[in-house]
Amino acid sequence: MVVIVMGVSGAGKTTVGRSLAADLGWRFVDADDLHPRSNVMKMAAGAPLTDEDRAPWLRKLRDEVARSLAQGEDVVIAFSGLKQSYRTLLEELDPAHVKWVFLHAPHEVLARRISQRQGHFMPASLLKSQLATMEIPDRALSVDVTPPPVDIVKRIRDALGV
Repeated sequence: MVVIVMGVSGAGKTTVGRSLAADLGWRFVDADDLHPRSNVMKMAAGAPLTDEDRAPWLRKLRDEVARSLAQGEDVVIAFSGLKQSYRTLLEELDPAHVKWVFLHAPHEVLARRISQRQGHFMPASLLKSQLATMEIPDRALSVDVTPPPVDIVKRIRDALGV
């Protein structure tokens, strides 16, 4: 199974995804690590990515999901998944085995979390752009991430039955 933990910057994708993967004994992949250097530099400079910028990154992520499914490997992936078209690209590989978890929180919580991060390329100035781009998923487990991560992981495990 592939569980994709999605949401805008500051929603806790990496924190929740790592915790969920560790709890399940599954591999964890952070989609941010698959970005080409040019994308990282563009975001670090405060410029939002275009669909054209994202295309090679999405292909790499799709390859990663396809490989995990082909090998029967359980994996948790942290991925923004801002648009339905991005999610469809991954989901269509095997809809029965690709599950989505949408992490969300009030704007103030997200902005505070981003401002407290250190060493991450995504500046707080891009949060508005991500929120404006986010197409709320209709086929995902929706989880408010204001509670502690341990509670969020339990909620996800209970809801997905994993």
